[in-house]
Amino acid sequence: MSASVTSSAPRQVIVESLRIAGEKVSRDRVIEVRHPYSGEVAGSVPKATLEDVKRALKIARNFRSPLTRHDRYKILMQTGALIAARREALARLITLESGLCLKDTQNEVGRAADVLLFAANQALVDDGQVFSCDLTAHGKSRKIYTLREPLQGAIAAITPFNHPLNQVIHKVAPAIATNNRIVLKPSEKTPLSALALADILYEAGLPPEMLSVVTGDPAEIADELLTSADVDLITFTGGVSIGKYIAGKAVYKRQVLELGGNDPLIVLEDADLEEAAALAASGSYKNSGQRCTAVKRMLVQESVADRFVELLVEKTRAVKYGDPFDPAMDMGTVIDERAARRFEAVVNEAVAAGARLLIGNVRRGALYSPTVLDRVTPNMTVVRQETFGPVSPVIRFKTVDEAIRVANGTEYGLSSSLCTNRLDLITRFVRELHVGSVNVREVPGYRLEMTPFGGIKDSGLGYKEGVLEAMKSFCNTKTYSLPW
Repeated sequence: MSASVTSSAPRQVIVESLRIAGEKVSRDRVIEVRHPYSGEVAGSVPKATLEDVKRALKIARNFRSPLTRHDRYKILMQTGALIAARREALARLITLESGLCLKDTQNEVGRAADVLLFAANQALVDDGQVFSCDLTAHGKSRKIYTLREPLQGAIAAITPFNHPLNQVIHKVAPAIATNNRIVLKPSEKTPLSALALADILYEAGLPPEMLSVVTGDPAEIADELLTSADVDLITFTGGVSIGKYIAGKAVYKRQVLELGGNDPLIVLEDADLEEAAALAASGSYKNSGQRCTAVKRMLVQESVADRFVELLVEKTRAVKYGDPFDPAMDMGTVIDERAARRFEAVVNEAVAAGARLLIGNVRRGALYSPTVLDRVTPNMTVVRQETFGPVSPVIRFKTVDEAIRVANGTEYGLSSSLCTNRLDLITRFVRELHVGSVNVREVPGYRLEMTPFGGIKDSGLGYKEGVLEAMKSFCNTKTYSLPW
């Protein structure tokens, strides 16, 4: 494991404006965006006022899109083409504001283009159904038809820092595909990518009234997004405490809440340990471990645990971390020094309670090394809560019953990974794990941008994201019947 020591100072300070229905609006009060690796100011965005948010929501509610399915298809496809053509510049922008390494941010731009491709194609799909009514003796010779319509009010979207472009597109693209209007508040830590995306969408032909981006202090403007009469649906990705606040505050509004995860990778004694260790390292360290579906706990059967841990340490040692602008790096920083200090603290707490630190737990500012802990117990904070960083805690178990009990023993229920070739056990884990998804011989986070995604318990309300499910959530279904 090696760390880069080169400088990664921002070359320029990007000064951005709000995007209220396409209009660029500046304010005297600003939020500084700092490059996590160097700590220097990388840009600034306005602190939106309450009146800014109210105006954006009012415009969105009052606008009725004239776009046909083909229009929406063309806009989304053109946006995807523009993003693909500007991949390097967008990747560098994400790295600038998030500290994620270029390998991760280049991948994120590619995934964002996939979202647009899927949403564009789904915009062309006829979403109606037909029901014959003469199915029982009480029926009639009629047919009932369904159609999906955009919401009457605006969609309010609130996105996190860990995927500054892809998480935004996962909300914006389905909204456009269904002819909705959306007001977006990106994370105040990583707002630059969202503003860049808005400009690309306008360039691709999106009516400006269909998308506004407001940046600001959540304490000042978030409640308006949750309670305004102009909002019909709130879509949020982020932490559990904020998600529960939204659920309590928004009350009689639709809510799609994608919250945290504490995802286990479960390794049974028949597993290919080389493959399992590779999945563990990739699942723990990609995106600096800052993914709701990152591997947060490794449950390993006792009979193979020693060898698995050896392989995991070997793969962790090979991870290059440091200057996120160095293309040789496999991992950059976490979002800020405060987050890195928390990871350091929970690892130290686990070691004090009996866990064994095998490699890592080295911090320099927001740069935190890939870290392996062995002999972790389920009651330790590092695995009881969501550790949103590059930490690999290994919990040893003896029996399948114990593995299932430990895997289900947290408040979260997002995703999971299972390393085994035994179909009987695969069937049992799929049935008995209390999660939204189970990936066999793959990382917990594996998915297509189109497939249903989401969790239960403190990971969400059970509603799914992904292009298909988001498009369903963003519509009203109307039925009508005809006598033929």
